[in-house]
Amino acid sequence: MYDRFQEHLASELKGIEEAGLYKHERQITTPQGARVGVRDGEVLNLCANNYLGLAQHPEVNAAAAQGLEEWGYGMASVRFICGTQTLHKQLEDKLSQFLGTEDTILYPSCFDANGGLFETLLGAEDAVISDELNHASIIDGVRLSKAQRYRYKNNDMADLEAQLQAADAAGARFKLITTDGVFSMDGYIARLDEVCDLAEKYDALVHFDDCHATGFIGGGGRGTHELRGCMDRVDIITGTLGKALGGASGGYTAARQEIVDLLRQRSRPYLFSNTVAPPVVAGALKAIDLVTESPQLRERLQHNTAVFREGLQQHGFELLPGEHPIVPVMLHDAALAARFAEAVLARGVYVIAFSFPVVPRGKARIRTQMSAALSDDDLAFAIEAFGRAKSTLA
Repeated sequence: MYDRFQEHLASELKGIEEAGLYKHERQITTPQGARVGVRDGEVLNLCANNYLGLAQHPEVNAAAAQGLEEWGYGMASVRFICGTQTLHKQLEDKLSQFLGTEDTILYPSCFDANGGLFETLLGAEDAVISDELNHASIIDGVRLSKAQRYRYKNNDMADLEAQLQAADAAGARFKLITTDGVFSMDGYIARLDEVCDLAEKYDALVHFDDCHATGFIGGGGRGTHELRGCMDRVDIITGTLGKALGGASGGYTAARQEIVDLLRQRSRPYLFSNTVAPPVVAGALKAIDLVTESPQLRERLQHNTAVFREGLQQHGFELLPGEHPIVPVMLHDAALAARFAEAVLARGVYVIAFSFPVVPRGKARIRTQMSAALSDDDLAFAIEAFGRAKSTLA
C-alpha cells in the first residue's frame, strides 16, 4: 500500500533538493546564546529570535528553576479541567498590564493563538481583511474560519481601504483587519496607526500579531502599537513568549474582555491543549520584569542593529531598508543563498538561507537577526565573515 506513495514522496523530496530549496536542520550542542556549539565547533549565532539575549539570561534561568521547584514540570491537563495554576493567571495579568489590554489568554504557541482566533470570533456573514505578507499562522487561522476573505497589498493603505469597501459592498456584518506588527522575513513594521484610522472609518476591528516586536519595539518595549501611538485603538494582539520574552515557548492573545471570555469558551487550541509549562511561565514573568525595569537591553539591541547594518553596507551587500533587528541580506537566487550560508558558517558565523516557499521566488536571502547579547567584537567578527564569504563566491 505504501509503495506508490513512497515513490511520490521521494520524487517530491528530490525536486525540492534539485531546486536548492531543501532545508537541512543543523544540530546545536549547547544552550542557546550569542555563541553556540555545532558539530565542527563554536559559532556566532545570527539567526535566533533571541532579540534581548534572555534565552539563557541567569535571572530568567533562576526563575524557571524556581518555577519548576515550586509548581512542577507540567500540567497534565487542559485549562478548564485542572490545568490552571495561580502562576498562569499571574502571567496573563502581567501581560495585560504590559500590553495595555483588558485581559490575556495563554496558548501553547502563538501559532495556536492565531489558529484559534478567527473561527471563534467570525462567521460566514463576516469578513477578514488580511495583509498579503502575514505569517503562515494567520493564513492558516483565517482558513479555518467561514468568514469571507480579502487580501490587501503589504502595508498598502489604499488597497486596504479598497478591500474594506469591497467587504461593505458584499454586506459583511463584522469586518476584522489582520496584520503582522513586524513582517518577519523583511523586518518591515506595519503602519498600524493608519490601519486603525481606516478601521474607525469603516467600523472594523483590528488584530495584529506582534511576535517580532513585543519586548523591544516602542519606547517601553510594548510593541508595534506603542511605537505607532495607537495602544488604545487596537482590539486584539497575538504574540509569543518564544522570542524576546525568554525564548522558550508559549503564546497568548491579549484583547478586549469579551473577546478573551469567548476564546476561553470556544477556542479549540485553548480548550484541547495543555497550557504553557510552569517553569516557562515563571521564566516569562521574570523576562517581562527585566524588560520593564530597564531600557538597557533594548538600547544595546538598537546599537547592534545600526552597527551591523552599516558594516554590511560598507561591504556592498543589498539590505532591505529598516531599523528592525531583522536584517535581510538579499541574494535573490536560492542556490546562491544556500552556498553563501555554508560559506559564512565555515567562517564561524551561523546563518540560514531563506528561499521559496518561505519567501517569494527570486527573493532568496540570508535573514540575520541581531541580539542584545552580541558584543562589538562579535559584530566585527560577523561583518568580516560576511565580507570574506562574498569575495569567495563573487
